[in-house]
Amino acid sequence: RGQVLELLRGVQRGSEDRKRWLGRLRQALQNEETQQKFVRLDGSIRTLTGLFTSSLADMQLEAARCLHELSHSSAPAVAEACLPVTSYLLTYLSGHSVEFTELCLYTLGNLVVESEAVRKQLLPQGIIPVLSSCIQSPHEAVLEGVGYVLSQLLQAKESPTDIIPLVLDSVLPQHMLRLVCSGLKAGLGAAVEFAWCLHYIICRHKSNMVLLALGAVPTLISLLLDLASEIPQDAPEGLELLVCPVVRCLSNLLAETGCQVRDERLLIALFLLLQSFLQQHPFLIQECLWLLNNLTADDPFFCSALLSLDLLPALLQLLQCSQMASVLVLTVLCNIVEKGPAQCQQLLCQPVLPLLMPILILPDPEAVGQCLELLHLLFLHCPEAAADFTRQGGHQALEQHQSTLELQERTQALLDMVRQP
Repeated sequence: RGQVLELLRGVQRGSEDRKRWLGRLRQALQNEETQQKFVRLDGSIRTLTGLFTSSLADMQLEAARCLHELSHSSAPAVAEACLPVTSYLLTYLSGHSVEFTELCLYTLGNLVVESEAVRKQLLPQGIIPVLSSCIQSPHEAVLEGVGYVLSQLLQAKESPTDIIPLVLDSVLPQHMLRLVCSGLKAGLGAAVEFAWCLHYIICRHKSNMVLLALGAVPTLISLLLDLASEIPQDAPEGLELLVCPVVRCLSNLLAETGCQVRDERLLIALFLLLQSFLQQHPFLIQECLWLLNNLTADDPFFCSALLSLDLLPALLQLLQCSQMASVLVLTVLCNIVEKGPAQCQQLLCQPVLPLLMPILILPDPEAVGQCLELLHLLFLHCPEAAADFTRQGGHQALEQHQSTLELQERTQALLDMVRQP
């Protein structure tokens, strides 16, 4: 405490050395314990606020750096001690230098994460209109900072009722869409931040009419086509970080709204992305398969396109990727074969039955359950498939699930089907 008090006194003295004392304070505030001691000292935040609002630019910047260090604290008490500074942070977002504006943005973003009191204070102070102005900045660093603040606000527990409606009533959504789509040209950092912002809105808001009216679905489809076309050439580093939220946004929008999309290029783009990310970024396989599932569920267009574009072999290749990938591939295959005998025949032209055998012996009720669903549809539409399945020893694979409670009924129904002459 004595050392922290000495630093505060040094900063308060107003001597020539004040900037040096501020520099020392900033370094000390990188420590969590020091942060808590500092805010408990009488007049500490008032002193920092005074320097932060001074007319000396270099002093102001150093004080901003100290506040930024404080904002990193995970203790809500520290964030709440900074409440008197929030209105100044907002005022200075139209600041004189990119570095200063950026510092203010990240300080706000950090404070927003830790404290509901800070969020409640920032809304009436006008954080949404201020961010609406900042998002029109020409500077990539500022845009990335805006994206960071906004993504923290949109993840808050009160966001669906208090924050998302304000954001949707502002100019932010149209600029977010624009910046997400200019990611390949203007800079990936901001595009990634705003893509996640869109995702938080879509998955936490009941009606996404504002985004749909702005053309979010065709815009995001067009972006995915562009991203997929970049991949074989010289895709920028970190492209997968943009693909992930974009695919999620599109997937959720299609699932919620039942939008009718009729563009088979989207399937080709998805499979290009799947093939490209298979080795290095396997987490994206699941994301792309979710979108593929939402496209093929209840939609004959994409089921037919998947078959006519001869994408089944590439889809079957993903069965071995992971447990979740297996379940999703099987779900997409179910979407296809439930359309009727012709689709079943096309699937059976592939070596699908031998690929299902290893899944049937997994100790994983979800994957096995989805596999049983697919077999049921195949046997229903193509009874000859049941005979092939039996010849390959399938009934033995089924018998081992007769004692698994959640699979008993379906297993028995399939065994009855394969035993029929």
